[in-house]
Amino acid sequence: IIITMSTEGKPIFCKAMVAFGVNDLREEEVEVAPPKAGEVRLQVVCNALCHTDIYTLSGQDPEGLFPCILGHEAGAIVESVGEGVTSVKPGDHVVPGYTPQCKGPECIFCMSPKTNLCPKIRGTQGQGKMPDGTSRFTLRRDGSTIYHFMGCSTFAEYTVLAEISIAKVNPAADLEKACLFGCGVATGLGAVWNNTKVEPMSSVAVFGLGAVGLAVIQGAKAVGATTIVGIDVNPAKFKIAMELGCTYCINSKDFEEPIQQVLVKRSPTGFGFDYTFDCTGNVNVMRAALEAAHRGWGQCCLIGVAGAGKEISTRPFQFITGRRCLGTAFGGWKTRDAIPMLTEKMLRGELNVDHFITHRFSGIAGTTDAIEALHSGDCLRAVVKY
Repeated sequence: IIITMSTEGKPIFCKAMVAFGVNDLREEEVEVAPPKAGEVRLQVVCNALCHTDIYTLSGQDPEGLFPCILGHEAGAIVESVGEGVTSVKPGDHVVPGYTPQCKGPECIFCMSPKTNLCPKIRGTQGQGKMPDGTSRFTLRRDGSTIYHFMGCSTFAEYTVLAEISIAKVNPAADLEKACLFGCGVATGLGAVWNNTKVEPMSSVAVFGLGAVGLAVIQGAKAVGATTIVGIDVNPAKFKIAMELGCTYCINSKDFEEPIQQVLVKRSPTGFGFDYTFDCTGNVNVMRAALEAAHRGWGQCCLIGVAGAGKEISTRPFQFITGRRCLGTAFGGWKTRDAIPMLTEKMLRGELNVDHFITHRFSGIAGTTDAIEALHSGDCLRAVVKY
């Protein structure tokens, strides 16, 4: 890919898919301003569609703002950098991260091994703006402001991110695969390896067999879990789940009694599963995942994001009898350290992600086709190459 460095310091006009409102996504020409201090402008090479993009487009996201440019799971090349940027340079291959990592010695979150939740730019990112409180996007036809999304906005041929939200990766890596480490696949693996620390010989139940759920299965198999059960209402997903390591799969619609009761009865000990994972964002499924966790020590990890205003409920006795519930954002990974490491594991053949890419499309407008594919039920990740 040839980068025209003559664009440095100048606005760039390019195509983007702009979300103007609920389920109102249109191809538009936008102006992308040059990066300011601590910022980086990227040429987006490819974007993998994630359910979180659709969740916001559908109006369920309490932080959703319109008009905005969605997209957060991408592979890109640095076009230019703002003042003070030292970690990347023009031409570098990168993967954007919606969870930043400032690495500042004063940041108690970045300095702690317990979390990856750096709050450095959280306030402005949630408002759809860059750290200085403004946007780098305007609609070319009328000059109106367009909001950023998750600090990434990769449904565009060019975008601007904070330096602390960009992970530099090995240029030998195929960005169409490396981009998967920007969200879903990395999240599923990290939920197993970082947050719950699943042990060998464990029993695991995974609710929701999309890309995240399958990554959980792959991660659990890699650490030696011996019983892995996949739960979904779409039996078409069972084949790939079995190939990745599931012992067996079940369809919760096949049972009249609550699925958690079915799972407890079928668990190796009869008392539940050592680790359970919700990868659906459905609060009823979250309850089932918790209540299917093992009496005395079971851990339930919530990965799926619930709709605005949704709450979870269960009886306190579930906790009194030893179950624990935790959640994860981006699998606990510290973005700028982890994405390059996961990319290297992929390059060494230690981590296969090819099976996640089930659909491929070309051009910004291909995003619409990718959304249709994701809704079809047989899509894990649809990658759109710009």
